[in-house]
Amino acid sequence: MSHFLGKCIVNKDDALDVIDEIIAKMPDELKQAKWVKEERQRILVEAQKEAEEIVKEAENRIISMIDEHEITRKAYEKKVEIIENANEMAREITQGTNDYADNVLSEVETALEQALAVIQNNRKELK
Repeated sequence: MSHFLGKCIVNKDDALDVIDEIIAKMPDELKQAKWVKEERQRILVEAQKEAEEIVKEAENRIISMIDEHEITRKAYEKKVEIIENANEMAREITQGTNDYADNVLSEVETALEQALAVIQNNRKELK
């Protein structure tokens, strides 16, 4: 560059070289800007996929917990049913046993009464 009376005079070739250099670098800058934009978009898509996977995993975990809760609830209901059935069977067995014992004792009582009657008759005959 040359200076003439306080004014700046630019060499035409130098100015053209600078403009050419700017033009030459511009496509690289544009390519880099495009790459940054594409990379940003790729990162956003990847982040969105990861977020969707996290949500899906959370939903599956909740479903699993609900299923476990449902299984636990059903197991508890089955346990209650089994205990009720066992108690009913125990009552029926106890009642059956009591009925059987009463029946046997009734037969023994009848047999003893008959034997006592025979004994009493035999004693009367002896007197």
